[in-house]
Amino acid sequence: MISADQITGLILAGGRAQRMGGVDKGLIPFCGKPLIESVISRLSPQVSKIIINANRSITKYSVYGYPVTIDETPDFSGPLAGFAVGLKNCKTPYLLTSPCDTPLLPTDLARLLALKLEQEKLQLVFASTKDPSGKTWSQPVFCLMRSDLENSLNTFLKNGDLKIDRWFKSLRAGSVIFEDELAFTNVNTPEELKALEEVVQ
Repeated sequence: MISADQITGLILAGGRAQRMGGVDKGLIPFCGKPLIESVISRLSPQVSKIIINANRSITKYSVYGYPVTIDETPDFSGPLAGFAVGLKNCKTPYLLTSPCDTPLLPTDLARLLALKLEQEKLQLVFASTKDPSGKTWSQPVFCLMRSDLENSLNTFLKNGDLKIDRWFKSLRAGSVIFEDELAFTNVNTPEELKALEEVVQ
């Protein structure tokens, strides 16, 4: 059974946040505190260590007391660039990833992904949700992966590909469907932020 001691949590805060007017999303107030604080509070009981991946506001993110890593690929290359530096700095057998702008992320994320990964002997497991119509939606930035995938990802990135689903297809990967679709709601615009605050208050 994979325990929290074997998992490092990676919080992805390296994006441009263009739909938020370019402000750093992890630091935007949500219910009175920065979005990243809600993510930290839900993620930290599930892991033994936390790494924050950010490309700006490094000093502000450092205040939380966790290592802050910067993408080694240029120009805000997306989540795989964050995964790569997370894997490079991961000292545990597994890495669990989450974006900084999903303040309601599941408190059983690690447990359910780990169960699937162990049972089916997979290299990576990501979350999915179902909408009211029954359609399944991948949530690929929420995933648990073996930390020995560092070379695989670096090779993939060196080929110039940044598509997360293409890398997943090159692995023994699977998915777990989570019932609470709201748990994966991310905040891309001021309107979405306000709507999510109203749901939780």
